[in-house]
Amino acid sequence: QVQLVESGGGLVQAGGSLRLSCAASGRTFSTYAMGWFRQAPGKEREFVAAITWNGGDTYFTDSVKGRFTISRDNAKNTVYLQMNSLKPEDTAVYYCAAVTRPSTYYYTTSRPYDYWGQGTQVTVSS
Repeated sequence: QVQLVESGGGLVQAGGSLRLSCAASGRTFSTYAMGWFRQAPGKEREFVAAITWNGGDTYFTDSVKGRFTISRDNAKNTVYLQMNSLKPEDTAVYYCAAVTRPSTYYYTTSRPYDYWGQGTQVTVSS
C-alpha cells in the first residue's frame, strides 16, 4: 500500500508562485513514475506534469510549459511541482499520483497511475 500526501497549496495572486510537495510512503518510491494532475470546478481532471523514476525525463501539458517544473528527491520520497507565473486558470485541486510497477517511462494519462493523493487546493486570484 502506498500513501501520497500533498501539501503546499494555497491562495496566491496572479503572477505569483507556489511549490507543491507530495510525500510518499513505501520503500520503493525511487522506482515509481510520478505525476501531477488537477481538477477545476466543473471540469474533468487533467494531466499537468510527469517525471520518470530517476527524474531523467519530464513532460508537461502545453498550458504550463515554461511556468511549471517537476522534480523529485528519492532520498526524501518526495516529488515537487514548482509553479511560477500562476494564472487564474491554474486554480484547481492538484493531485499527485504514482505508477508503482517498474517502468522507465513517464505517463500523461490517468489510467496507468494506481495510487493517488487526496489533493491540495490552489487558488489564483486575478
